[in-house]
Amino acid sequence: MEFQRSSGVLLHISSLPSYGGIGDLGPAAHQFLAFLAAAKQHVWQVLPLSPTGYGNSPYASSSAFAGNPSLISLEYMSDWGWIDGERLAGLAGRSGNVDFDDVEARKFPLLYEAAANFLDRGPHDPKLAAQWQQFQEFCSAEAGWLTDYALYAVLRSEFNTGAWTTWPEPIRRRRPEALAKAAANHGRALAQEQALQFAFSTQWDDLRKAAARSAIRIMGDVAIFVNMDSADVWVHPDLFELDEDLKPISIAGVPPDYFSPTGQRWGNPLYRWEVLAAQGFGWWIDRIRRSCWLYDIVRLDHFRGFEAYWSIPAEEETAVNGEWVKAPGLELFRALEAALGPLPLVAEDLGLITPEVEALRLELGMPGMKVLQFGFNSKGAHIHLPHRFTTDTVAYTGTHDNDTTHGWWNAATKQEQKAVEAYVGKVASRPVRPLIRAIASSVAEIAIAPAQDLLELGSEARMNTPSVASGNWSWRAPEQCWTTDLATRLAALAEVTDRDDDPLGEEKEEQEKTEQ
Repeated sequence: MEFQRSSGVLLHISSLPSYGGIGDLGPAAHQFLAFLAAAKQHVWQVLPLSPTGYGNSPYASSSAFAGNPSLISLEYMSDWGWIDGERLAGLAGRSGNVDFDDVEARKFPLLYEAAANFLDRGPHDPKLAAQWQQFQEFCSAEAGWLTDYALYAVLRSEFNTGAWTTWPEPIRRRRPEALAKAAANHGRALAQEQALQFAFSTQWDDLRKAAARSAIRIMGDVAIFVNMDSADVWVHPDLFELDEDLKPISIAGVPPDYFSPTGQRWGNPLYRWEVLAAQGFGWWIDRIRRSCWLYDIVRLDHFRGFEAYWSIPAEEETAVNGEWVKAPGLELFRALEAALGPLPLVAEDLGLITPEVEALRLELGMPGMKVLQFGFNSKGAHIHLPHRFTTDTVAYTGTHDNDTTHGWWNAATKQEQKAVEAYVGKVASRPVRPLIRAIASSVAEIAIAPAQDLLELGSEARMNTPSVASGNWSWRAPEQCWTTDLATRLAALAEVTDRDDDPLGEEKEEQEKTEQ
């Protein structure tokens, strides 16, 4: 699928300077949309929106379908009448990086209180009548994943074990009588989980519609694998490589690479692709359908794993002793296209990319990715420099897994720094703006800069360090950082590099003609 020539910003929702200790879908998100519109940026890239698991990583989620409750705006819940605004006073003015423990301790009780209020008042309060009807419709439409996820979330809290694999045997193996009893015992809590998912869905839908009005497309992220401790594996153990005791046989990761000399041992269970194929890839079709509702553009993380994936015996402590195993590749994507039509997919094709992986991407017509930071350390890395780009490219100065560009420059070798200045001219220890200009002026269809680079921040603002288990994902943008001057500068760059056109302009013109 071709994408309009445009530019944008990578900023996860949790990184917004919102009320309540963590970025959310409230006023700060809509203010950021206004900034993007003023800056003539037409893409907002976010990380996975699912509930986070161990280490607070969006890529280690407890559900491939649910939304992360911590991203729900309590301010908007108050506007709806779900909770009294005075109850939120203790969350005001909390700035700095995300303290996830603090968010769980302070924000989550208020979220559940708001959900409980809605359940109590919704059927009787005329002001909530429309929302109550929408809630009923939401629960019916999303029952395929929502019912099981709600039960999983409630049981995870009840047993407080950290993993469904240690739950009592009848629940662990999903015996019908045990599930029925659990559902009967926890009806109120199940409804609260469903109400929170409805709140997330409503706020996200409002944000997407606001983005569309400003011709901003939201690019989301789909992690290829799911977490072992997730509703997905608990509900569908037959789809994953588990032994008779429901423990992983082999797990996902990548071999030694740029980021780690021992590779990355992710720990996700691997798919039984033969079982998925026999079922017509129904689970994946549902997952991508959900993703296309959430996002305008879907970035497939670890695309090379759809052609072949690194399989690590579960007992191994590192990713060194694994092997490449073939995945269904084209068969899967043809099934997705047959069910869902043309798909707005981008391939994250970084790392060890073989001719087979490249052939799969080209056959599917997906743009790939290039990261400018990778391009300066050797001649072989020049595929990441603009003179080697092709139009079917999404170009980045860096991604969420890289250091900020300013931090990268400070740690770069003399050879790399010399190569940067040979490419863009003297930078006087401020390489960020010249490198943003380099990707913007390239032929790449989409040029993305992380928000940290727009703000020229150092390593203290890094989002994630691969293979490091703690201290990630917590960066938040400073208050009042989306300035008019910054928007004006980005708009000027978008104009001169022909990235300022409304990507929905022709479509809107046709719609207006039809309405007339």
